[in-house]
Amino acid sequence: MSEQQTEDTGDERPEARLERAVRAAEQALIEFEIAVETFRVEVENFSRLHHQKLGPMYSRLDELDALIAEAKAARSGDAEDLRRARDARSLVMPMPGVDELFHDWMGPEGISDDASAMLTDRPVRPPERVRPTEEVRRLYRELVRQAHPDLARDDAERERRDAFIVRVNAAYARGEEQVLRELAEEWAAGPVPEAVRLLNESEELYARLEWLAQRKEMLAAVARELEDSAIGSMLRMAPEDPDRLLEEIAEQLLAQVSERESELAEFG
Repeated sequence: MSEQQTEDTGDERPEARLERAVRAAEQALIEFEIAVETFRVEVENFSRLHHQKLGPMYSRLDELDALIAEAKAARSGDAEDLRRARDARSLVMPMPGVDELFHDWMGPEGISDDASAMLTDRPVRPPERVRPTEEVRRLYRELVRQAHPDLARDDAERERRDAFIVRVNAAYARGEEQVLRELAEEWAAGPVPEAVRLLNESEELYARLEWLAQRKEMLAAVARELEDSAIGSMLRMAPEDPDRLLEEIAEQLLAQVSERESELAEFG
């Protein structure tokens, strides 16, 4: 039966159904990649804010634990207490080197605003809150759906899409709505790749499906690693209000610092 006869009778070739399955799998993979990248950005931002806001408190707790252990060892002289004191002191972050100490403090115009504030007892700016807004998320999703490298049909087009998506991901991670709008205009005005239809041979379509399945497994492993990380687990506890979670943790740490300081004072 000819191709025209097949269309006239309403029958559909198996390759056509397989090609639709490939297209559906491509779109599903892109949506999954968007979800994974979104969560990765959230974890990265939350990790940075966690370190900026709570890092000094953790350091203070480590220092107090070391001081308490050293005070106990000095009082008792016991070998086990001395060992515990050494272990506690080893957990305290060492003093940074000069380069680390002045990292981000010095700029092209001299000392930074934050460093100047600390040296003059002026208030220091709070950690910058970088969490993508709903509009930024929407722009990001639309751009990825249009420009995703997995939609390329040749190496040159894939390279162009890869380079573009790197810029999209960077703007999304910084929450830059205007930059994403400009990238959307750039993509719309850019060269439209010539449509290349996949060959109908079943072997090529099955190979494409297999590649998509393998990539999904890789992304699933990345997603599990993010979810199982300490920061990822914390973020999943309060996905709608992670800032409040930071405040609650800060309150708990401050209470622990107060307890440790009272305990250290007893060794007076």
